[in-house]
Amino acid sequence: MKLRSFLLAMMLCALCVTQASALEYDFDAPEDYLFGQPTSDDTIYEWENPNVDRSKNTALVAPGFGTPTSYLPSSGEYLTPNLIPGALSGGLVNQVGSANINGGTAGSSVIPGQYPLVSGNITMTQIPGGSPTDIAQGSTSGGYTEVTDDLYYSNGSLGTLKIPAINLTVKVYQGTDSAALKKGAGHFTNTSIWDGNACFAGHNRGVNNHFGKIHTLEAGDTITLTTMLGTRSYVVANVEKVSVNDSSGTASTTDNRVTLYTCVMDQPEYRWKVTAVEG
Repeated sequence: MKLRSFLLAMMLCALCVTQASALEYDFDAPEDYLFGQPTSDDTIYEWENPNVDRSKNTALVAPGFGTPTSYLPSSGEYLTPNLIPGALSGGLVNQVGSANINGGTAGSSVIPGQYPLVSGNITMTQIPGGSPTDIAQGSTSGGYTEVTDDLYYSNGSLGTLKIPAINLTVKVYQGTDSAALKKGAGHFTNTSIWDGNACFAGHNRGVNNHFGKIHTLEAGDTITLTTMLGTRSYVVANVEKVSVNDSSGTASTTDNRVTLYTCVMDQPEYRWKVTAVEG
């Protein structure tokens, strides 16, 4: 009886046992575009000059749109002018040398992209955003008419330049900064406005490219300057390319003349200078 019960129990156990097997799963992988690209990557190192000054004393504020140097790399006003090279040893200027073209003054100091200034017996250079700083002493000679309040027209200009050969009629305003040159031609501060040497600057490209064609003038072409003091006609004597550091064209003269300056396209180290003498 016991044997029979045992065999019956074994048969029941055998019936309850089933073969064990793993379930099989099949998934389709999503397309690559469903996943973002890896964000980690190997860093690529390029050689750089370790001796380049990248501190804030060399940082530049970009020049204004349409200004003479707006298209040039490494141009603009210094972010911290009191820290630029040379600031502690003779004024806020950069020593940029001189090409000494056409008798230019070698070794004079100017900020790249700016125009030199001359006032009576003091040679100056214009500092962006600031007042002129004395850098050299010279001699006083020739005629000179100072800009005074009574010489301004109601529109804020000092007069009008006319150059028929290049179809130009433009108002002139005091100063050669971007604000003045946006309105017309700029009068070199502290140069004469009438007697002697009256000097002006203007853009050679952009919207206000008033002086863009002065380098095409020829000897004998006429220039007319009208101010509150009257109207004078001048005859072009020469057109030349000079160093950016050549300030000789703004010196006082014994004759009456106008001197025009503008940039040379893609040559920031030079300026076009046109000299016209009263005739």
